[in-house]
Amino acid sequence: MVSVDDAETNKRFATEHEADFPILSDPEKTVATSYGVLGMTRMARRWTFYIGADGKILLIDKAVRAANAGEDLAAKLAELAGKGLIKRK
Repeated sequence: MVSVDDAETNKRFATEHEADFPILSDPEKTVATSYGVLGMTRMARRWTFYIGADGKILLIDKAVRAANAGEDLAAKLAELAGKGLIKRK
């Protein structure tokens, strides 16, 4: 996950939500700019990038809904695994 918030804000978020995944802090918005997710207000859009083991982008989900993000992510990963585009552990 990439966030344009500072590291301390992301640490509080991770603790509060018991996140078991890394969060990249990008307050300078370098990564967000590179991926083209900054809107007109310079706020990052909630897009999900599915990246293969070879580093190539497999899919960009631009319709992320915060309320269903986890379920949608799991379903999309299962779909990509079913197509042989990613491997399950």
